Order: sequence, then structure tokens, then C-alpha cells
Amino acid sequence: MENVTFELMALPYSEDALEPVISRQTISFHYGKHLQAYVNNLNALLKDSLLAGLPIEEIVKKSEGGMLNNAGQILNHNLYFSQFTAPQADNRPMGALAEAIERQYGSFEAFRDEFQKKGVALFGSGWVWLSVDADGRLVITQEPNASNPILHGLKPLLTFDVWEHAYYLDYQNRRPDHLSALWQIVNWEEIGRRYEE
Repeated sequence: MENVTFELMALPYSEDALEPVISRQTISFHYGKHLQAYVNNLNALLKDSLLAGLPIEEIVKKSEGGMLNNAGQILNHNLYFSQFTAPQADNRPMGALAEAIERQYGSFEAFRDEFQKKGVALFGSGWVWLSVDADGRLVITQEPNASNPILHGLKPLLTFDVWEHAYYLDYQNRRPDHLSALWQIVNWEEIGRRYEE
């Protein structure tokens, strides 16, 4: 089977574009070192594997152990890093996604509070996700370590990384402050596109 290697995704913004919410230093380590390591590790694990050549989503669904951990982290981080934009005041969703959030949670503020609470309460390392299920309902889940909502039949829309390497340089142990600040840089146009596709 042909060995197709994965590459580090290209950031859709400069490394300092998310400051002061996420510093250039954090992007440099989180994207440039952590994500690059997952890419390198997965490429090494895929050599001569029956999963070589499959899309990242399929590798996540069909692998386990170290391969699942590295593939899951690539998928998670690719979704994470591609969902941000420069900080904006009063940043909130629009269109069909905004209507779905309002209908299901009562208000954007109520949704945001529940999402943050799930992120703060997740023990150890992992991710908090907004996804949509097969019936079109929005679902907030906590995923430990490198897990992704696609493993539960959900389509991921938005994620906040609660591994310490995502925020420790900027916020030390203040995970709630990190999660609260991230709302300023969510690219709701991108999240809305994921919802509608």
C-alpha cells in the first residue's frame, strides 16, 4: 500500500493574530511543537500499516492505542486551530447556528455558560466540544485525552482544548480564565459553515 504522509496544517492567521487571548509563544509551542510531534509520530506509526492512505477521520475511527492518540490529536488540533480569528468584541454566532443555539439553550449566554462549565469540570487532559447529532440536535460533550465526537457518531463543530499545554504559558493554572477568553476569537463564520455543511 502506498504510504501517504500527513503534514502540519497551515495556520489561517499569523502566529500573533490571536493575541492577547492566545500568545505568539503559546501558538509557537502548541502548534509548532506539539501538533508537529503528533504528525511526526503518526507518520512513523502508519509506515506499513493497513490504515496508511486513509483520511484522518477514518484512522481515528479504526485505530487504537498510540495510533489513535496521535491521529485523534491531529484531527482535534486541526479543527481547533482552524476555528479562530483575531479578537472581536461581542463575538457571537449568526444565522442558522445562532437560531439553533437559541432554540436549544434559550440564549447564547446560557449555551456559553454550559460549554465553559463542561470545560472547567473535565478532569485531567482533554477537550470540550459542541457537535451536532444525526437528528440535527446540538450536543456538548467532554472528550478525554485525544478522543473526538466522531467516535460517538457526532459531527464536531467547535472545540476548546483543555490540555494544559494549550493555556499554561498564558494563564498558568487558570483554566476558567482561558476558556472565558476564547470566545473573543471564535470564528463563528467557520463554525456556522461546519454546522450547515
